[in-house]
Amino acid sequence: MTGRLKSVKRILMLPALGIALMAATGATLLAQAPATSTLTLKVTGIRNTEGNVRVVLRSDPNTVVQSRASEIDATTMTATAVFEELPQGAYGVVAVHDENKNGKLDFNEMGMPLEGYGHSNNPEKRMGAPGFDETKFTLNQATTSIEIELIYWP
Repeated sequence: MTGRLKSVKRILMLPALGIALMAATGATLLAQAPATSTLTLKVTGIRNTEGNVRVVLRSDPNTVVQSRASEIDATTMTATAVFEELPQGAYGVVAVHDENKNGKLDFNEMGMPLEGYGHSNNPEKRMGAPGFDETKFTLNQATTSIEIELIYWP
């Protein structure tokens, strides 16, 4: 092969190598896209069908990722909320049975909750809310389901 023919072949190979390099880089970038998950939350222990259940998903004590109101299933006395396309990581959930649909947990004059509430990991009933570390869980599967049982004070 002459030197000139070798040079032409090298020049013609450059675009093919460039395309192969771009395809490999694109595949690597796609492979590094953050994994996402679907979280299904079932709230149990609801004492009546009045109002709805408000669910708040947090990624740390001060950051609300998503929140929504879910209707109560009168047959099973449960409520379900589904959060889709969540980046995998640590989360905590609080659920409130908002019986009067005013968008908040109501308290009596003594500071006791008048409506049901619960947290992920179902911490024990006590005075004061649990810390985020007690309620957080790791979302690291494509689909995850958790259950929160509501707490009511007499």
